[in-house]
Amino acid sequence: MWNSHFAAFFCVLLVFLFLPLFNGGLAMAVGTPDGSEKWGYVEVRPKAHMFWWYYKSPYRTQDPNNPWPIILWLQGGPGASGVGTGNFEEVGPLDSFLKPRNSTWLREADLLFVDNPVGTGYSFVEEEKLLVKTDEEAATDLTTLLIEIFNRNETLQKSPLYIVAESYGGKYAVTLGLSAIKAIEDRRLKLLFGGIALGDSWISPEDFVASWGPLLKDVSRLDENGLFESNSLVEKIKQQIANGKFKDATETWSDLEEVIGANSNSVDFYNFLLDSGMDPVSMTAAELVRATPRKRYSRYLDSLKTSPGENGDLDLLMNGVIRKKLGIIPNGVEWGGQSGLVFDYLEGDFMRPRIKEARFSRLRTS
Repeated sequence: MWNSHFAAFFCVLLVFLFLPLFNGGLAMAVGTPDGSEKWGYVEVRPKAHMFWWYYKSPYRTQDPNNPWPIILWLQGGPGASGVGTGNFEEVGPLDSFLKPRNSTWLREADLLFVDNPVGTGYSFVEEEKLLVKTDEEAATDLTTLLIEIFNRNETLQKSPLYIVAESYGGKYAVTLGLSAIKAIEDRRLKLLFGGIALGDSWISPEDFVASWGPLLKDVSRLDENGLFESNSLVEKIKQQIANGKFKDATETWSDLEEVIGANSNSVDFYNFLLDSGMDPVSMTAAELVRATPRKRYSRYLDSLKTSPGENGDLDLLMNGVIRKKLGIIPNGVEWGGQSGLVFDYLEGDFMRPRIKEARFSRLRTS
């Protein structure tokens, strides 16, 4: 079934629902002939355009007593693409080689991928100053997107929406949850809210960084001196967070990663069993020594765009055959072209905890 969809890349029926392109609201929606996929842009603010891609599950049932769910997948980063990474490398119907994924989450739900915040993936801003600076701003944009998608589709309104997020996406999820619930209560959003699921979420940066040194010491990646230096910086981060100096805390987070790298033979932060350079998606040890943690983080985001093997290169896939299939990506917009700026604009919110929002979201959805 999925192979037939992608075999018809250049025969896809482009069902254009034109309002003038990128001139407010749901500027354009496009889909496959059988209606199993739809995608489009929403201008969430003037000159700020967010891309979404919806998959209708072939396993969808029509049981009013057990309505079929929709999962909104929010990628981490900030700056990683849900439409690319989450879709083709994690839970979507096809992998980055365009082969069917037996473990796709479409077996249990419809899937909605979004390149969030604007500037991520295919989403883009016409002026750099329009990039978001806080999680709340990102939540407002996402709420606008949900209003445009769900308010126009009565079928979607009958399915409970579950927000599922990983890493930094957890911060987006809890702020979006509260924003969406308020919009529902204000009758601006026609949506049946199901709940929120968080995986390895960066909702408490202080707790994350505090765990790094002791863990690496326990697995013999840090010695006592390395642990002492790490813990000293963690205490500094805690104080900066307590004083509301979140941008300073982000800079100290960067210092902490440098200290850990220097005392651990450049441990791979995304697999502590390895040294950086041992994993195909990591920087070499020599590069790591020269690079700042922010550059290293940017390189990690780039690694999410590339799978090992010539035919599994996600960057080439998204800027090649997928771009052609979608047919609506504006000239001059490259998938991931603005992603590096997303982190820079969010650096003042990067270390801000979202524990209270997570607890309140749980109470509101329970």
